[in-house]
Amino acid sequence: MRVLDLTWGDDAFPLRFTATDDGPVMASVAQGVDAAEPRRPEQRARPALVEALVLGEGRGLNSMRAIRTTVGDRLRHVEHREASLDRGRSIEIVQRDERTGLVAATTIARFDDLAAYRVTTTVTNDGAAPVVLQQVTSGTFIGLTGHLGATAELDLWTARSEWCAENRWSSTALSGAAGFAEIDTELHGHFARGSIALAGHSTWPSGEWVPVAVVENRDTGRALAWQVEHNGPWRWELDQLFDPAEALALALLGPTDLDHAWTTRLEPGDSFTTVPASVALADTGLQGAIGELTEHRRRSHLDAHADSARPLIFNDYMNALMGDPTTEKLLPLIDAAASAGAEIFCIDAGWYDDDGDWWPSVGAWEPSTVRFGELGLPGLLQVIRDRGMTPGLWVEPEVVGVRSPVAQQLPEAAFMRRGSVRIVEHDRYFLDLRSPDARAHLDAVFDRLIGEYGARYFKWDYNVTPGSGPDSDASGPGEGLLGHTRALLAWVEALRARHPGVVLEACSSGAQRMDAATLARFDLQSTTDQQDARRYPTIATGAPMAMAPEMAGNWAYPQSEWSDERIAFTLVTGLSGRLYLSGNLDRLDERQLAVVREAAAVYPAVIQHHAHALPAWPLGLPAWEDAQVALATATAESTLAFVWNRDADATSAVLSFPALAGSGVEVETVFPTGLPAWPTTWDAEAGALTVDLTGAGEAARVLRLSPAR
Repeated sequence: MRVLDLTWGDDAFPLRFTATDDGPVMASVAQGVDAAEPRRPEQRARPALVEALVLGEGRGLNSMRAIRTTVGDRLRHVEHREASLDRGRSIEIVQRDERTGLVAATTIARFDDLAAYRVTTTVTNDGAAPVVLQQVTSGTFIGLTGHLGATAELDLWTARSEWCAENRWSSTALSGAAGFAEIDTELHGHFARGSIALAGHSTWPSGEWVPVAVVENRDTGRALAWQVEHNGPWRWELDQLFDPAEALALALLGPTDLDHAWTTRLEPGDSFTTVPASVALADTGLQGAIGELTEHRRRSHLDAHADSARPLIFNDYMNALMGDPTTEKLLPLIDAAASAGAEIFCIDAGWYDDDGDWWPSVGAWEPSTVRFGELGLPGLLQVIRDRGMTPGLWVEPEVVGVRSPVAQQLPEAAFMRRGSVRIVEHDRYFLDLRSPDARAHLDAVFDRLIGEYGARYFKWDYNVTPGSGPDSDASGPGEGLLGHTRALLAWVEALRARHPGVVLEACSSGAQRMDAATLARFDLQSTTDQQDARRYPTIATGAPMAMAPEMAGNWAYPQSEWSDERIAFTLVTGLSGRLYLSGNLDRLDERQLAVVREAAAVYPAVIQHHAHALPAWPLGLPAWEDAQVALATATAESTLAFVWNRDADATSAVLSFPALAGSGVEVETVFPTGLPAWPTTWDAEAGALTVDLTGAGEAARVLRLSPAR
């Protein structure tokens, strides 16, 4: 007998929760799907909303998938309740497994008017004996093919990501050679055991793959996007099911035993809460689903106002001082940055180092005694203020170099340890933020840098990762690492509450920690360490798949030996997100500086536009070496198109703007206006803009498309 059949959420794309008295609660993203009842238990085509792998209980059907767990099978609906939230609503669904006494409370929340849902599950041991969890889904969703269409029509979009090559998006046909095989489930009597799955590891959650993905129907445009919101290990998987009416399931998880050596022991009365994950639905393709996630990300951001104006930042590192700041090198750069229009000047790595080898000496965060002469670091920061800019500093607070005195000053418990040995990677130890001593050390560091030196901007870097994690005071390294990552997020929130006027930039060897949990607590994200301006557009164009466009800190690093076109090329990259200036500006001549000043002059209007716009890809998501690359950010009033040509022999490119089809459009060049304009032709019926690239060479432009008057 059915004990629950509830439709909840967005009017166009609600979730449906169902349960019978002899089965667990199931969550479907398709309101109207009713799959056939299974003939045998092993054919159960509908995984539970909560799948919990418990030591000693295992799976009902053996595999390495997250679904079909024995405890998941046994969960039964207890109650559900709705609640009002700030700008939204939530529903909590409570289930219980009578045999173990485990109680699973799943909370699904959404902001008003968005077809996006955030899900977490809390498992409580209400039994009499300890229980060891090996993995728990934040949520498992069925009805994917009911919403999206048949598997043969679907493409999966994922992004490889590594140092200097982030955000490389590509699609895989779910029924192709790299997708699911058709095994004839009717003949074999149950569904397949394999998955299409990805996992992120350690404390670089986007160091291998971006923790965001989309499934899109290439014919109808129905799409489903998701993200795992954790600054540490994660896993998601797509699973084939038995019934063609519900052929796919999606499971979203944080760390697992199989992937990350994670387990946790729940004594009677103990609870564990999964990491958050979110899904978004649309019928306007990948762009529509990512648009829903974009607004969801904006509303999820920590309520921090120090960066609300998004001032223009200059940083001395990229293709400039490269970690070797001195008074002699900084003074002309400070003048040039101020002259160009920068509002924040950040001194990057090396400001604390006395012997020229800054990498293994981090940790004390005291200024160098040899780099800055009579002025000293405080004097240089005052020069920055005198030139009308806010001073900033690079920090890598979560690590301590092996040559730093802090490595001996702090107690052993302040560091990550495994097997009672300190974890060391590339001449760095790792602070364990579960430790009060580690947190007290960082409190003192930031209080000094903010209070004594007046730094108001921090580039927060993180260039090494500790592997599976610390096992001290934990059941294993996975549990230790999860405790650390959660303590870090809590510490950042406390820092922001204590110092609300400070702006924080997230950087992790570029964007190795480009996850929604980090992004929600920082003001901007460095998108890469890529020093080749020609390769950067692919990275910048893919960044809004993972973050709101205004958060994407895209480097622009003009050089005196470059042509004006090449200088404009790197500045267009910067303007496609949050323009983040670097380079040897002090070596540019007046003509070259004029190009930089023009970009700085248009930046306030561009970044204000980004902050209310949704991303689009007029040439599709680019491959790494595509000759032409384009990103658009669109509001109801106008569309900005950022277009790069990397083929000197190209003659044209056709950009697609389906939302503008059927109407006249005016096209103007926003930047650079002092270089030759690219002729354009608008096809109103097709919603296509043809850009004439004849003779353009390797170049880039920012174009504005507005309704014709």
